[in-house]
Amino acid sequence: MTFDAMKTPDTPACATALEVATAYCSPALLNHSVRAYVWAAAHGTAAGIDFDPELLYVGAMFHDIALVPEFDSHTVGFDDASGAVAWVFGAGAGWPVARRQRLVEVVIAHMLDEVDVNVDPEGYLLERSTSLDISGRYMDDFSPAFKAEVLERYPRLGIAEEFLGCFRDQAERKPKSSAADAMRNNIAERILSNQLDR
Repeated sequence: MTFDAMKTPDTPACATALEVATAYCSPALLNHSVRAYVWAAAHGTAAGIDFDPELLYVGAMFHDIALVPEFDSHTVGFDDASGAVAWVFGAGAGWPVARRQRLVEVVIAHMLDEVDVNVDPEGYLLERSTSLDISGRYMDDFSPAFKAEVLERYPRLGIAEEFLGCFRDQAERKPKSSAADAMRNNIAERILSNQLDR
């Protein structure tokens, strides 16, 4: 597996999703979103999983969008709010309602403990890739050379500290959210010990 084998889907929705993510995400959060797609697509390709590259890419661009102030919700968790932003984006892109709903499912799935690959392959891949990138799970999915190539192209730029700060804020304001659950389950320790930062 090489980085160059992981092509970004060449669709208007993907290009615009990247444009939106670039406009609103910090450099560290943007690189995390791009890596989330790369890890997911690479694992899906290597494992022979039949997935929708466009759906996965747009989901990766929007899965954390509600961590930024402009889209933060004070009433629902960031994953649900990110799903809502993604639904609106899908509507603007002209996607039918069913595809918009699938996008919401993919975005929300990234915070689940486990996703059935047969039911939601894109959600499964996004959960796996974001878990790798943030908390260091599934580290053996890729060779050291592939991981180094991805990190060279899209460096981490202090994502661990930035992301942990976002989660602490979310947990404090929304104690019933998935971010609060993650904090109670010691995600802070896993974030700060992620081998990708070494």
